[in-house]
Amino acid sequence: MTSIRVAETPLVLYILRRADDALVLGHRLSEWCGRAPMMEEEMALANMGLDLIGQARALYTYAGEVEAQGHDEDALAYRRDERGYKNLLLVEQGNGDFARTMLRQFLYAAYADPYWRAMTTSRDATLAAIAAKAEKEMAYHLRHSAEWMIRLGDGTAESRARLERALATLWPFTGELFEIDTLDREVIDDGIGVDPDSVRDTWTATVADILARATLTMPADGYMQKGGRNGRHSEHLGHLLTELQYLQRTIPGATW
Repeated sequence: MTSIRVAETPLVLYILRRADDALVLGHRLSEWCGRAPMMEEEMALANMGLDLIGQARALYTYAGEVEAQGHDEDALAYRRDERGYKNLLLVEQGNGDFARTMLRQFLYAAYADPYWRAMTTSRDATLAAIAAKAEKEMAYHLRHSAEWMIRLGDGTAESRARLERALATLWPFTGELFEIDTLDREVIDDGIGVDPDSVRDTWTATVADILARATLTMPADGYMQKGGRNGRHSEHLGHLLTELQYLQRTIPGATW
């Protein structure tokens, strides 16, 4: 099945970047099904994954409407090549152990919660409506993952060591949360998008507070990885897409 080419106007690209974040992270959480350390957490991870997939569906549907090239949510989710995805590098990183998964979720949710809250005032009524639902979901994701940060960091020597290793691995991907380019800037200046820099202080304060309560030291900012927003990804995304797109690539147009 051939891949689609998307007409990436500033607004379409802006929506796709947020949709891809949600889709990729939601798929990562789905990989825990049947593998979580306890039944309660099995359900929590699955529900958080479903929240993110729901956000992705709404955003893809709207991106297709704005693009007006006949691409529905399935086409946008399953029929783009790797370079066509514009998600943050953070969300595509492998699950690793439970500590790494929870830290990845915490770092993203600490950003997404205030980001979507700010988006509720967008001049674009559709994005504002999507944001109103997404913010409530991400508030729960933030609370849940923050509780695990404290439990793991201030727990056993083993849980603390695992969380420290995860923090060292994932921290270099956090700078991209606040990167924008001229296309994003156009949408932001039109009053439709949110400047991620406007939530940086909130994110920093939240992360610093939770890490302190977890008895961990907040890393110093050094070199930050970036490129995901422009389709330059780590080695992880290609493997993820091979699994994610398998059915649609094997049986084009398959329906249940």
